[in-house]
Amino acid sequence: METSRRNFLAAAAATVGTAATTPLALAADKFGRDRDWTGDTTVTYPEPAWEVRDKRFTGVQGNATLQRIWHGMGNDRALWCEGPVWMGDWGSLIWSDIPNHRTLRWIEDDGHVSVFQTDSGYSNGHTRDNQGRLIALEHDTRRVRRREYDGTWTVLVDNFEGKKLNAPNDAAVHSDGSIWFTDPGYGILGPYEGHKAAFELPTRVYRIDPSGKTTVAAEGPMRRPNGICFSPDFKRCYVVDTGATDGPQYPANIIVFDVVNNALRGGKVFADFKPGFTDGIRCDTDGNVWCGWGWGGVDTNGVRVHAPSGDLLAFLHTPEVIANLCFGGTKRNRLFMTGSTSIYALYVNAVGAALS
Repeated sequence: METSRRNFLAAAAATVGTAATTPLALAADKFGRDRDWTGDTTVTYPEPAWEVRDKRFTGVQGNATLQRIWHGMGNDRALWCEGPVWMGDWGSLIWSDIPNHRTLRWIEDDGHVSVFQTDSGYSNGHTRDNQGRLIALEHDTRRVRRREYDGTWTVLVDNFEGKKLNAPNDAAVHSDGSIWFTDPGYGILGPYEGHKAAFELPTRVYRIDPSGKTTVAAEGPMRRPNGICFSPDFKRCYVVDTGATDGPQYPANIIVFDVVNNALRGGKVFADFKPGFTDGIRCDTDGNVWCGWGWGGVDTNGVRVHAPSGDLLAFLHTPEVIANLCFGGTKRNRLFMTGSTSIYALYVNAVGAALS
């Protein structure tokens, strides 16, 4: 990072409250000190986890603090949180716990967490279609499914031209009702997030037309297309390439495409995320791109916010890798983040552009 960490920490240290002392509730904050995640210890406004890099960024809600709203214990412990989706009509957040083969639900009214779905197909990403139905991207079953209003599930696609999909990962819904999803294949690399199997198709981005027809939206230049979202006007599409999981010589960036004739054209690098890489991404209504970050050491754990130009605006430090995120709450101004084993939430001065 270009800003001197030492100077930043010295300047910000004066705003931090007293460190917590409860051992089981502790996790190191960006200052290398412990923070109480039970909420019993005061955190001074403004939230000290924010690191604003550019004065154009106005997303900090000055009297809101970062909260860990769930961290399972014992048999309820999550192994790998992913794929958050806000269900506004239910007043709840749903997310994947991939290795435990389930999805979980957090209720906004009382903070209660329960299992929403077992035998989830080792689902990873989730989104909602324009009719509010839940869309699930399943690693183990290698398919995309839709949950109907009556609770039944419809398979939207599980193969292309007679060959099995690799392991669908994440999706975004266009204003025309089409569903665009990535297929990097992580679910068939081993048993932790699915099962080991051979790749039958290249890694691609696909588009499911409202009629149900599936076409290739992009093949290359990405090695492992992962997170995906549209700009607020749907003229651009951002796709994460997590190729670096295959080795440091491969990309860890976001590619931005023009959306032209139901396909992605003219891909170019929007932002680079080495060390580490990003995974899940979302746009706000101003066109800024909010990106989970991690896997490059503790200094990369959190959320980066980039302007539509690609400029880094701000960084939110968290104690865990943030794999994915979404906007939710009544006004879509609450940022929900799936950490490695926890769920975090923070009210921001920004509004999510998509349904989820």
